[in-house]
Amino acid sequence: QVQLVESGGGLVQPGGSLRLSCAVSRISVSICRMAWYRQAPGKQRELVALIPVSGNPNYADPVKGRFTISRDNAKNTVSLQMNSLKPEDTAVYYCNAYHIVISREYWGQGTQVTVSS
Repeated sequence: QVQLVESGGGLVQPGGSLRLSCAVSRISVSICRMAWYRQAPGKQRELVALIPVSGNPNYADPVKGRFTISRDNAKNTVSLQMNSLKPEDTAVYYCNAYHIVISREYWGQGTQVTVSS
């Protein structure tokens, strides 16, 4: 069974940093479009960052210049480095994988990020 397991969430003060990781099993991230989404209370889930199989990553406007998505094909993981965090970044963050060969999408269970003083 394909599994995406996020880690690295937590409580951080405004201006701080966190690094989220997503460990993927049973499929190779090298042939997946990988992404991070987030969902704040009372809001719809939104795309934060996406890294294609080849090409440059894309970022939502609110996180450009602060967040960096990366993949490690050898470790079969994808990460999200989050710097200069703001209270409005508070949300549950979800790892997403889209397998480009079988056109199937997978989700992790989410990890809570809270930015507060």
